[in-house]
Amino acid sequence: MRNPILPGFHPDPSILRVGPDYYIATSTFEWFPGIRLHHSADLARWRPVGYALADRAALDLRGVPDSGGVWAPSLSYHGGLFWLVYAVVHSERGPFKDLDVHLVTATSVDGPWSAPLELGSGGFDPSVFHDEDGRHWLLNMSWDHRAGRPAFAGIVLQELDPDNGGLVGPRRTIHTSDELIEGPNLYRRDGWYYLMLAVGGTGWNHGITMVRSRRLDGPYEPDPRGPLLTSRDNAHLRWQKAGHGELVETESGEWYLVHLASRPLTVSGERRCMLGRETCLQRVEWTGDGWLRLTGGGHWPAETVVVPGRAGPRWHRRERDDFTTGVLDGEWNSLRQPVSERWLSLAERPGRLRLRGRHSLHSRSAQTLVAQRLTGERVEATTAVQFSPEHPGQQAGLVCWYDTGSHFFLGVTAGDDGPVIILSTTDLGEYTEYDPGFRVPAGTLIHLRATIDRGRLRFAVSESGAGWKPVGPEFDAGILSDDHGTALRFTGAFAGLAAHDPVSGCLPADFAYFELKCT
Repeated sequence: MRNPILPGFHPDPSILRVGPDYYIATSTFEWFPGIRLHHSADLARWRPVGYALADRAALDLRGVPDSGGVWAPSLSYHGGLFWLVYAVVHSERGPFKDLDVHLVTATSVDGPWSAPLELGSGGFDPSVFHDEDGRHWLLNMSWDHRAGRPAFAGIVLQELDPDNGGLVGPRRTIHTSDELIEGPNLYRRDGWYYLMLAVGGTGWNHGITMVRSRRLDGPYEPDPRGPLLTSRDNAHLRWQKAGHGELVETESGEWYLVHLASRPLTVSGERRCMLGRETCLQRVEWTGDGWLRLTGGGHWPAETVVVPGRAGPRWHRRERDDFTTGVLDGEWNSLRQPVSERWLSLAERPGRLRLRGRHSLHSRSAQTLVAQRLTGERVEATTAVQFSPEHPGQQAGLVCWYDTGSHFFLGVTAGDDGPVIILSTTDLGEYTEYDPGFRVPAGTLIHLRATIDRGRLRFAVSESGAGWKPVGPEFDAGILSDDHGTALRFTGAFAGLAAHDPVSGCLPADFAYFELKCT
């Protein structure tokens, strides 16, 4: 099996086996629905099975910052229930991390999931450990805002009693380190408690290490060999930023590790990871002295991995949506809120996706935008829109998206003498608008295309879907990456459809199709 097992924006993977079935949950940050779920029977072919947080009653992300929202879910199974714990981050740029930790449960991974149980605001990257004595424990990293203190203050543990209100008893720090540690997950094996940790931050220095103790509350001794997994010491590896993972044991006793990693491209002389952090798989083995090692030795992520049984063809998403089924499939996502009939309809004009414009693409509360993950280094995104704007702020068309501060837009707006093509860029918050000089006859269906080839982005328009005419200059698509700018950025690149109406807040735009090819 060749990595990744989940291409594109699928960070912070949490893995679980129940009988013959494997499940993975991944972070979704400001994207809605929250916490994407996948299923596999062989660890190689993974099929999306929906989301855990699919309505506003379970998840309200209005106003969360870019790269805020749902961080690092952790999935477990006990007592006939799936347990899913996660943090919702509301602010993270200042001295404090304002967040809420929640737990939801379900008898099936398909749901329905329970209403969220609030578990305080102690720190992000929570996980639940179910000990052999039947007690449950919440782990997370602890954040210290004080100057002169390590912000990542250690791993904390507190008993969890969901039947009696949540957390009980003292909150104890069980492990600290001079290195940045987060992402704690506990395992019990042969009389040892093993604590798996993400280390070194989420960038080029990322990694995974393990410590162990005979007691749940420590002290924990580190693996004398250092990191279990990292790519920090080899810039030539295809997979970089390897870290943050979880373990799973097969029915036959083999062990595997899922983890995040990124595929950088060199764009404008810099390494850029436009696909964000993807999910990879490694095979691991326990040594005679009770430590975990990558099969084959070393600590570098392998590109290919032997999996149980025979890995057959992978699941592939549908490349083209003609909007004829009456529903949007699970590849579509919205920002910070669920899709609503107030601003999106597949019924008002059958065979068309109707979007009603609301806030601008820079808003964090009421954007009319739906998009799909990019999963390959070469991308072609195409659509056709029919739109009759009367004000230059009224716009509808195609987006290439990272976040509110970094994106591209190609669409239709109002010019002085009728509808025209508009092209705009937002780079780290700086907005630039281009006038390509293309007029659009009123009521015409106009085709729009974006093409990305290893970091270079080009736009084109067509009146018929053939004979494409280039629009604007060639752009550096690297702005759609975790690595652009100096702020921490945690998501990945998307392409999709958007509408904006600052006048009436409801002007409709009708899209005939959306096609996304990624290789």
